Amino acid sequence: MINSLKNYNGKTFVSDLIAGIIVGIVALPLAIAFAIASGVNPAAGLFTAIIAGFCISAFGGSTVQIGGPTGAFAVIVYAVVAQHGLSGLATATIMAGILLILLGAFKMGGLVKFIPYTIVTGFTAGIAVTIAAGQIGDFFGLSPDFSVPVTILGETYSKMPGDFLPKIIMYAKSFGTVSIYSTIMAAVCLAFIFIWAKFSKKIPGSFVVLILATVASILLDKFFGLKTDTIGFFADGREHFVIPSTLPLPKFPEISISAIKNLFPTAVSIAVLAAVESLLSAVVADGMTGSKHDSNTELIAQGIANIASPLFGGIPATGAIARTATNIKNGGQTPVAGIIHAITLLLILLFFGKYASYIPMAALAAVLINVAWNMAGFKAIKSLVKGQKSDTAVFLTTFLITVFVDLTVAIEVGLGLAAFFFIKKMIDLSEVQSARETQIGGIIANNDVDEKALEVPENVMVYEIDGPLFFGTVRKFEVAVEQAGLKYKVLILRMRHTLYLDAGGIRALEQAKTVCDRLKVTIVISGIHTQPYMLLEKTGMADVIGRENIFDHIDQALERAKELTK
Repeated sequence: MINSLKNYNGKTFVSDLIAGIIVGIVALPLAIAFAIASGVNPAAGLFTAIIAGFCISAFGGSTVQIGGPTGAFAVIVYAVVAQHGLSGLATATIMAGILLILLGAFKMGGLVKFIPYTIVTGFTAGIAVTIAAGQIGDFFGLSPDFSVPVTILGETYSKMPGDFLPKIIMYAKSFGTVSIYSTIMAAVCLAFIFIWAKFSKKIPGSFVVLILATVASILLDKFFGLKTDTIGFFADGREHFVIPSTLPLPKFPEISISAIKNLFPTAVSIAVLAAVESLLSAVVADGMTGSKHDSNTELIAQGIANIASPLFGGIPATGAIARTATNIKNGGQTPVAGIIHAITLLLILLFFGKYASYIPMAALAAVLINVAWNMAGFKAIKSLVKGQKSDTAVFLTTFLITVFVDLTVAIEVGLGLAAFFFIKKMIDLSEVQSARETQIGGIIANNDVDEKALEVPENVMVYEIDGPLFFGTVRKFEVAVEQAGLKYKVLILRMRHTLYLDAGGIRALEQAKTVCDRLKVTIVISGIHTQPYMLLEKTGMADVIGRENIFDHIDQALERAKELTK
């Protein structure tokens, strides 16, 4: 932040002020909606946007990043709150914050970017479906009856299930309680949001629709007695959520060893998700502004934000792509805009927070369904399914596990599957071929334009290792050595295209040396690169093969072969 303020002036401040106020207004309905979708008090969303939003802007590695609660966390937060309560959520979020700080401190920011695009697309689409499904009850004004515990798929529930399938079944069982009034309100709000986007980009439709829906709800209740659930009250007058008009005092959760063990996998999921989404948002911002963010500093800021947020009753936070883009489009240039966004939300909470109680839940459902629609990434999905089958498989697996099982499991399985397909591709691309397959007479034709044809002595076999020699390609190498047979006195292993060697490759070389020693065949290596050679040195294989038999160029290897065959 300090570097971005070196040439700060009044003109820049005015731009930041306008952008910050607009982004604060944009963030208001989203913060409330994401908190509702996460199964916590709507005020928690505002607390998160204020505290985490301030920290991410003040300490971050991107000059224009806007942070706060996002839809990506709704699934995780809902599950944690259902199983471990708010204290468990606070513990998991603080642990995630510590992990994020460690990632940044150990310069791991660059590695997070290598999480496959197929996995990111899969769990994002899965989260979008889960968020949309969670709004069915409020959209149609359903009133599920849990006065008696309900058994679904062998599990007994005394409140709305957190898992996707039981939740859908419960909604289906409750469809007889549909409210026509709530349904019409939600449908009109959703249509308004879609239509508004065609006429105005600066003022968000979600903000406008919440104001109009709230006013309409109050008037229809007063003059016609039409009632629907609101943030503060159920339709029958019972209190729903309490919206305070102040920030709570910081409170540290009770943390135990057992809680840390139980919540560690969840903390990892929160940290990974926060890291991926924040750095993705920062990259998008770089493309819009022409600047370059510091990924490690950004991760540290995300960690600070996720430690501070739960202390004030907040939920996990990360960089928000839509709000960051809004900031840039409205003239935000420095972290001051993000800080003003947090201050704007604080002022709204202090002076207008009590009025949030009258926002209809049906209108919030419409806002979240719109968010889910934008999150789904239909263009990206369409592009993926037209591509390689392996990419489609990783995407579908991650998507389905996110929806039907758990986001943590989805990321783990997705990474495992992506790694499997990557290894398979490397195996398919790697070849260990006899150069004599293209030999004409005593001359080996070479496809490289800048290299002359090679003259190979009669008792010499040249094998080209095309690609990495690792555990996946070892068998191809072993077969090639076996085919050398008894006809040759020298086996030249040409490794000019082998940039990587692992323990499996070293083991294969050891076995090849044993076989060749038995057959009285000498192994000569040519064109070896730095990483493979350093590994040969460290493991002692350079001495086993003989340093006099390791060369930089094929011509030197052929000269050595001629000496050995005299």
